[in-house]
Amino acid sequence: MKERNPSKPWIAACLPAILAVAPLRAEPPYRLGSRRELFVDDFMVERLGGKAEFRLHHPVPRELVFVTDKPWEGNTCGYFTIFRDGPIFRMYYRGSHSKHGNRPRGMREVTCYAESDDGIHWRRPELGLFSYLGSKKNNIVWVGPGAHDFTPFKDSNPDCPPGARYKACARGAWKGRPALFAFKSRDGIHWERMGGKPIVTEGAFDSQNQAFWDPLLKKYRVYFRDFRAGYRDIKTALSEDFIHWTEPAWLSYPGAPDEHLYTNQVRPYYRAPHIYLGFPTRYLPKRGSITEGLLMSSRDGRTFHRWEEALVRPGLNREKWGNRCNYIWLGILETASDLPGVPGEISLYVNEGYYSGGSQGIRRYTIRVDGFVSIHAPMVGGEALTRAFVFSGEDLVLNASTSAAGGIRVEIRDGAGRPIPGFALEDCPEIYGDSLEMAVRWKKDASPASLAGRPVRLRFVLRDADLYSFRFRKGPNR
Repeated sequence: MKERNPSKPWIAACLPAILAVAPLRAEPPYRLGSRRELFVDDFMVERLGGKAEFRLHHPVPRELVFVTDKPWEGNTCGYFTIFRDGPIFRMYYRGSHSKHGNRPRGMREVTCYAESDDGIHWRRPELGLFSYLGSKKNNIVWVGPGAHDFTPFKDSNPDCPPGARYKACARGAWKGRPALFAFKSRDGIHWERMGGKPIVTEGAFDSQNQAFWDPLLKKYRVYFRDFRAGYRDIKTALSEDFIHWTEPAWLSYPGAPDEHLYTNQVRPYYRAPHIYLGFPTRYLPKRGSITEGLLMSSRDGRTFHRWEEALVRPGLNREKWGNRCNYIWLGILETASDLPGVPGEISLYVNEGYYSGGSQGIRRYTIRVDGFVSIHAPMVGGEALTRAFVFSGEDLVLNASTSAAGGIRVEIRDGAGRPIPGFALEDCPEIYGDSLEMAVRWKKDASPASLAGRPVRLRFVLRDADLYSFRFRKGPNR
């Protein structure tokens, strides 16, 4: 990150002068528009000062929402894929059990399906599609080639034909080597392979290989596993029709160490789809093959800022310190909070108890909306200055949290870094509270709408506060 906060107290006192005179980057202003910007990277931040820092926040473990205890499931169920589809949440996962367990001989891997109305309470519909031990009373949705890592998504491409509204990727074999195949479905339940040939052949594909329609590029993206210089790593490719794909390219992580990355879980963030968030699994073969979930983000889908600190640690739960635990499964869901009058929160789903016992548990974790990373400052204070940008909109709103005694003030500067009259720091009463959309006000009811279309910068001054995201609303709310 740029301009790490100084450690000497006297520097904080000199901070306004430092930010005023330090040279600024000479670059064209960023075309922000009315998009929401998160601080999962330093893209929007010119510099930090005082005691301000980028702080990674950790999801909170909640209830065990799913246990893989059916005869066709077991302790090595994996590659859970979860997404909202209208009024319901859909879940797909591999049903499998370790050969050292107590399942019947010859148990095959199958793809299973579950659904929920709230993302917390899940049910297994009896689909009646495939027989297991002589009965079709089960939730098996696919068997055969691809069942190891069958990973569906709902295609949001407006030109997608109804018969292929749901698509999936899965590993198979082609000419004696691993390959990635495409599948389609009209309803997300009845599946068939798309063509006889694989869509990608350059890769190992022995992980959760997943794709989606990218609404900004107006193309399909796929992310999958391969090996690079002895490490498990991630490749990506693009397609306009889901059949013909570009040559795969490796992801890059400037400044990050070489590490085994087992899954990738990359998706456009639903509240800011120009930002890709990924939740790869770090695999530690020299520590008994324990694993844990990470956070990474990208602006182009190929170059990622990867946080070295774990997003999800194993913690005190002994079931999470085993081989292949703490996978953050594919899917960010916004679910209702159990606190009255509180906005929704993000739910992530993480496994525990892999390889141990007769089943595996899926635990829900929750985190604040936009809340993966914040610009944080303690009570002594800190601040951040953004890069120059051009916006559209009328009101500036923050996703922010302060203590009862803390607060945030915002100054709007011109592209050269000079305070704009009427929007200087002394014109902004300190705001405090906790809100996903905290409106910023200036004296004399000055409106940022008068500055739309011209290069500006924001200076955030914080005391015992966290700033998670900001945006300019198109409509006023005064």
